[in-house]
Amino acid sequence: MRTKESFRDLYHHKFDWLPDNIKKEIGHFNIDRLDSHVEGDPTSIPFKKRDFYKIMLIKGKSRVRFAERKVSIKKQALTFLSPQIPNRWECLDGHREGTYCIFTPRFFRNHYQFDQYEVFQLNGKHVFELNIEQYGHVLDIFNRLEKEYESDYKYKYDLIRNLILELVHFGLKIEPSTAEDRLPMNASQRISVLFLNLLEQQFQIDNSNDIIALRSPSEFAERLNIHVNHLNRSIKETLGKPTSQIIKERILQESKILLKNTSWNVSDIAYSLGFTEATHFNNFFKKNVEMNPLKFRSN
Repeated sequence: MRTKESFRDLYHHKFDWLPDNIKKEIGHFNIDRLDSHVEGDPTSIPFKKRDFYKIMLIKGKSRVRFAERKVSIKKQALTFLSPQIPNRWECLDGHREGTYCIFTPRFFRNHYQFDQYEVFQLNGKHVFELNIEQYGHVLDIFNRLEKEYESDYKYKYDLIRNLILELVHFGLKIEPSTAEDRLPMNASQRISVLFLNLLEQQFQIDNSNDIIALRSPSEFAERLNIHVNHLNRSIKETLGKPTSQIIKERILQESKILLKNTSWNVSDIAYSLGFTEATHFNNFFKKNVEMNPLKFRSN
């Protein structure tokens, strides 16, 4: 069953201790080296969400799975993970080295909203293959992060936040947004962004008791405090699809994730996705995927 790994889980598993500032529930940052792969160690990390951000520089042939997407790393890459992105990591050649930093959402509280960056959004790009020159540049940033973290400078965490942002912008510059993406948003675009954020927030499904609450355009419009016709016009204008279709596609995407990456039965998945009957979910899935859920799971 898919579970969410917390900062506490990570520290207990890897270090067998818990920093005081985690216990106090304040923002936390840490940096560490990747353990070299040892023969006999697991070659993959289970598919799960974490409750922290992670930025990693890695060398070695590997494969990462985000939801339905698989991304292969041939030599070296910079990767970005957020609490919204479940993932599975596989080492393919027995070679692994690199470094990573992890931090809680509270570490950037009152500074930035990290979810605004594409590298931390579910449908964004999270893996950036690097050439030798780019790898050296990113490694230098990580070395500076480590140096600041180990220093006694009073304002070191301000510098660390700046270096984290430097990593984010380095990744974004590798494949920059289009000019259209950088234009100021109009009213319809702002509504669409709010709608998509609200839609995505629902899918924090980590156990079979989690249930999505909003399934219809009118329910989303009510939560956004606008008329449903206004919402539908804005979504159609900016995204080119009806609101109901976008909701349906996201529910379908999550159903595929749960079928492939959990051991939940179909009834539990149907319940979590807001279907009152498993047969309704079966019909919905078969209509859109052209096979029933169990067949999809076994393929």
